[in-house]
Amino acid sequence: MVWLRRTTHYLFIVVVAVNSTLLTINAEDYIFYTDWMWTSFVVFSVSQSTMLAVGAIYYMLFTVVPGTATYYATIMTIYTWVAKGAWFALGYPYDFIVVPVWIPSAMLLDLTYWATRRNKHAAIIIGGTLVGLSFPLFNMVNLLLVRDPLEVAFKYPRPTLPAYMTPIEPQVGKFYNSPVALGSGAGAVLTVPIAALGAKLNTWTYRWMAA
Repeated sequence: MVWLRRTTHYLFIVVVAVNSTLLTINAEDYIFYTDWMWTSFVVFSVSQSTMLAVGAIYYMLFTVVPGTATYYATIMTIYTWVAKGAWFALGYPYDFIVVPVWIPSAMLLDLTYWATRRNKHAAIIIGGTLVGLSFPLFNMVNLLLVRDPLEVAFKYPRPTLPAYMTPIEPQVGKFYNSPVALGSGAGAVLTVPIAALGAKLNTWTYRWMAA
């Protein structure tokens, strides 16, 4: 039954990584980013940091080897770059998909697991908090290096969009003044229980396969 358990684990890893790629496409395409501007940045930060945490800690606790969270983040990055290239091949602008910077946050999770001598609970609480806090910071720097999405949206409009979803001038500061702070705060709070869910899924899978 060992091969079946390992197959189940690896299948879960692939499914989560693919879902992360799809979530990236839905939360960070240029129309969505333009319409909602910094609101979408917060949604993007929370969704991606939690998706990273649940898969990375699942994989890390499965192997019990520090460094596998970074490896998992690398898999997610490769998947997203492949999707980015596919959209570009279909005629969309190259900046249609902004590839998130998962790897540095995953490295913090690995360092926490290593520094606490493979303490699962420390990885969940401290590592999960660090992932939620750091992800918006790294990705704001990432977005600053990308072309202006408002310019891209007007240059490459999607004719199938209804009128209420046409690009509008961003309302920066309408709801809050610091999307990075809000994204980090919300991510730090939400990533911890999601990381705990990833650890629990690892336990449940072992019990299910042993039954």
